[in-house]
Amino acid sequence: MKALFANRVFRIVTFADLLQQLAIWIRNISLLFYVMEQTGSDPVAVSLLNVMEYAPIFLFSFIGGAFADRWNPKRTMIAGDLLSALSIGAILLFVLGGSWQAVFAATVVSAIVSQFSQPSSAVMFKRHVPEELLAPAIGISQGIMSLFIIVGPVVGTLIYSSLGLAYSLAVMIGLFLTAAAVQFSLPPSPRSPERGAVPILEDVKEGFRYIRSHRNLIVIALTFACIGLGSGLIQPLDIYIVTERLQLDKESVQWFYALSGAGMLVGGAAAAILGPKINPRVVIFAGIAFLSFSIIVEALSVWVYLTASMRFMVGVMTAFMQIVLGAIMMKLVEEAYIGRVNGTITPLLMAGTLTGSALAGPLMKSITLVPVYGLSAAIILIAAFASLGMKLEEAAAKVDQSGAHSD
Repeated sequence: MKALFANRVFRIVTFADLLQQLAIWIRNISLLFYVMEQTGSDPVAVSLLNVMEYAPIFLFSFIGGAFADRWNPKRTMIAGDLLSALSIGAILLFVLGGSWQAVFAATVVSAIVSQFSQPSSAVMFKRHVPEELLAPAIGISQGIMSLFIIVGPVVGTLIYSSLGLAYSLAVMIGLFLTAAAVQFSLPPSPRSPERGAVPILEDVKEGFRYIRSHRNLIVIALTFACIGLGSGLIQPLDIYIVTERLQLDKESVQWFYALSGAGMLVGGAAAAILGPKINPRVVIFAGIAFLSFSIIVEALSVWVYLTASMRFMVGVMTAFMQIVLGAIMMKLVEEAYIGRVNGTITPLLMAGTLTGSALAGPLMKSITLVPVYGLSAAIILIAAFASLGMKLEEAAAKVDQSGAHSD
């Protein structure tokens, strides 16, 4: 770990991520509260805010990954934060002028920009962080996101309650500008000029062909999709576990969310420490299988402490699996394809989650709560068995050979 923190690129990217996460959570909470105040807590407006956040991920993830593979990653990351700051500044002017609906545009622009800057961060890690340190690096990055699942809503609420929307937007501008300034100290990361001569759609198609030609990437994509779908089925139903199974007030659900976030933080730390030392194929199968088991126990439990412990373990295993799988993907993929592979496979987890969330309500009405959790556990168990299809030793040899040829 000492060697990782001695890596200048890792320190800069991680600090910038910290600032970006803080800005994102202030945005999420401030805009949510503001829209609820302006619309009288209209659920359609609140849902529209979520759509504005997630829709660009699916529309731009493939293109963003392709551009990340052809653009200078340092400049892309800096430009992303500058564009976020400028867009929020424009939104602030509209809000001050009385056009409160402009807040929806802030969410859209921020989500679009992230689809270009996030794959570039992965390119920087692949290029400047030694392979044996990739798992700890990804683990710490995931840990930061998990930490903000816990503290983000608190910080966002505090900022909005104390300052109001206008000053909350001003704080966000300052955070994004600071993140951009920090990233100016990253080392130069030029791209080959020949990349720009290839049409962007051909680049996207080439990324899909690259994934189809690598068995391990197909397995990882299937595993991500199944975990996302299984997790999505139960995410909206957490409140019913609390009220129906445990007979607690609905307000108690916040403590279970906090436990899940704490579990993700622990899982991220565990993956960072243990990731380089373990057999990834075995631990992925065992971890996903245990995740499936935890969901079943949580659904059947009527004891608060048992459910709480399972919720914590679900958070641990979810973060651990995402990080180990992400680290494997980073090791398997050639640098020239990192952006496109990230932009194709990673959104599958979110796509599965959103699909599962959309199906959760109708399924609960049709087959009740516990069977939905059973279905979720079964889908995640499929992911566990799917992960056994990875052939990591053969893939490592191929990557080494391709690297030797490129030299």
